[in-house]
Amino acid sequence: MSEQALRLGTRRSKLAMAQSGQVADAVRQVTGRPVELVEITTYGDTSREHLAQIGGTGVFVTALRDALLRGEVDFAVHSLKDLPTAQPDDLALAAVPVREDPRDVLVARDGLTFEGLGAPSAKGTARVGTGSPRRMAQLNAYARSHGLAIETVPIRGNVDSRIGYVRSGELDGVVLAAAGLHRIGRIDEVTDFLPVETVLPAPGQGALAIECAADNADLIAALAELDDPFTRAAVTAERSLLAALEAGCSAPVGALADLLADGQIVTEMRLRGVVGTTDGSTLVQLSTTGPVPETHDQAMALGRELAAEMLAKGAAGLMGERAH
Repeated sequence: MSEQALRLGTRRSKLAMAQSGQVADAVRQVTGRPVELVEITTYGDTSREHLAQIGGTGVFVTALRDALLRGEVDFAVHSLKDLPTAQPDDLALAAVPVREDPRDVLVARDGLTFEGLGAPSAKGTARVGTGSPRRMAQLNAYARSHGLAIETVPIRGNVDSRIGYVRSGELDGVVLAAAGLHRIGRIDEVTDFLPVETVLPAPGQGALAIECAADNADLIAALAELDDPFTRAAVTAERSLLAALEAGCSAPVGALADLLADGQIVTEMRLRGVVGTTDGSTLVQLSTTGPVPETHDQAMALGRELAAEMLAKGAAGLMGERAH
């Protein structure tokens, strides 16, 4: 390969630049080639509407993919949870690196946990901000079942502006992804790590997707060095569940596949899924366990099977519960 710089397409946000910078370093190591970041503004970055209204799927991805297809960049880095579930034929998902912590976290006033924030007190109902109907559904369901005085409030903006709502006293807390705070070096501001038993993350949360043109065999082979097969199998199962549920249900979906080990030996993969109404009044939450998928098709099948069970258990009845 020549020493010509590889052009990495990235969103301009602080988080996107941080995670793209980390990928750029890794690509330099495996290819020996220089990598330059090409900043691209996406519709999701410029629109002031709530994500649920502009249709969260793909709004941060389309401009990057267009730049790839026009040959303006050689590869792009996405937060995997932002990718639409259908993969375009002319683009290859060349690598899914090792996943960062997939959990959601709370940044709250006075160092409080979620339980502490919602404990009935003279201060009344605690206002917790999130841009995610998925988080709203599960936080509201947990608050209902545990007698917590919590109101979820829809918010938008980058990490700085979201945490700023808490620092200014406008909100009592905000819920964010642990992975993003790790990548920008702000994990020490977290006041509570929300267990996945309380809030299942978005499918693919914490994972990155490295995408390039499907006909660039040399680059695909080089980027494959960064792929983590366990992470890829897990997110494939999660996204397969999402795709199957999206076909029959428009309610917020959470999913997480993790590996079950007996000592040092990984024996099985467990996939958990949840779908619910944003007010938390109805949740359908199920899990399934099977052999660790060895192929893309096996991972896809795991997701489809759990989705079918969830639809049979009433997930389809949550149709039309889009957040506004």
